Amino acid sequence: MRIVFRIAGALLAAIVLAAVPARAQALERIVFSTDWLAQSEHGGFYQAVAQGIYRKYGLDVEIRQGGPQVNGLQLLAAGRLDVAMADALQVLSAVERKVPLVAIAATFQKNPTVIIAHPGVGNLADLNGKPIAIAAASNTTFWPWLRERYGFTDAQKRPYAFSVQPFLADPRLSQQGFATSEPFSIEKAGVEPVVFLLADLGYPPYSEALVVTRKTLSARNDALTRFVRASAEGWRSYLTDPEPGNALIKRANPQMSDELLAYGVAKMREYDIVEGGDAKTRGLLTMTAARWKATESFLREAGLARSDVDYGRAYSLGIVDRVHVLP
Repeated sequence: MRIVFRIAGALLAAIVLAAVPARAQALERIVFSTDWLAQSEHGGFYQAVAQGIYRKYGLDVEIRQGGPQVNGLQLLAAGRLDVAMADALQVLSAVERKVPLVAIAATFQKNPTVIIAHPGVGNLADLNGKPIAIAAASNTTFWPWLRERYGFTDAQKRPYAFSVQPFLADPRLSQQGFATSEPFSIEKAGVEPVVFLLADLGYPPYSEALVVTRKTLSARNDALTRFVRASAEGWRSYLTDPEPGNALIKRANPQMSDELLAYGVAKMREYDIVEGGDAKTRGLLTMTAARWKATESFLREAGLARSDVDYGRAYSLGIVDRVHVLP
């Protein structure tokens, strides 16, 4: 009988030992790249890592920082990433070039792009004919929209080198920025800027869309659905108590200060950048066909769209229509 018990015990031990690596392997790996260095605008994703939300959904998520030398969509198309963060207009541009990329969710319901002016400017139309510093990439994003909507002209453009110093030195100059960052630096310098959030004035593109290849969408739909759901839960948690996510952000980007992180979170709440719009009823990270079609219409009106491109291929609502994590 002892031999029987020994054999049974050995078999049980083998089963237990075999189960340990099986559990470890059960976590499905996803490599995700943000669009810039770690900051509050990525907080919900870091929160989902910090609080084990991804692991709860069976995922091992690695967040890689973007930055000025990182082309996330290129790495995505080359198969070196599973998910990349990008502006909706970048995804539409990829579709024009027949790159098989598709947006499956949108972090920001309101694009955080702003025009920043000096005190005394009453509305955006007051800047018509006055100098505005914009980056080269803006020539195919919000600048054509400003031309169409407000009659701005290219003669107003000044080069923007991602510094607020020219703005601070010239009270006539306005500049582009993000609601969550550049106004902070200007306020720290003692100027109370006038900030115009373009999304509140009708600028339609989604920002910080989550993008995958069509191959990945087909082959890993279940994992991507869990990723979007966990990310949405991470954002709901982060906007309530951002400290766990902020700790990881500062570890990834030591130059990020507590003060700027707090400012970014406050502005996302103030402007309803993550929780506003359709997210209030459809859930965080949602998208709608109407918003994508409005973006396409803007491109066509600005002469930036091609007549031979099916822009509907730039997005898929299949996942966000199943994920309803309300704010």
